[in-house]
Amino acid sequence: MANAASGMAVNDDCKLKFLELKAKRTYRFIIYKIEEKLKQVIVEKVGEPTLSYEDFTAALPADECRYAIYDFDFVTEENCQKSKIFFIAWSPDTSKVRSKMLYASSKDRFKRELDGIQVELQATDPTEMGLDVIRGRAN
Repeated sequence: MANAASGMAVNDDCKLKFLELKAKRTYRFIIYKIEEKLKQVIVEKVGEPTLSYEDFTAALPADECRYAIYDFDFVTEENCQKSKIFFIAWSPDTSKVRSKMLYASSKDRFKRELDGIQVELQATDPTEMGLDVIRGRAN
């Protein structure tokens, strides 16, 4: 079903990959892209569980918007192993205005399709989603 505000549908694969990440820890990250010609959000790339946060940030295009899910593992002060699922709206300053508007208008509906997001982050440059920011938001 297309979203009236932006006309974007969500490809079933987006939800399936997210469920695999959430339930089975099959992926470290998922990068989603709006395919304008198809008028839908699709999975652009998935990262294996062994990949690092640096691999994830390197996979995001420098001048194009994307949605991303990152499964962040960390150890609490009580020495407990935990993980948080981050939703990152990547909207670099250098991307096209039309693209930023499209991603902004489709974000809430897309997020609702992915049940289990624990932390949301909006980033317009790499410093806004650095590992220190992720760590700070995870606790």
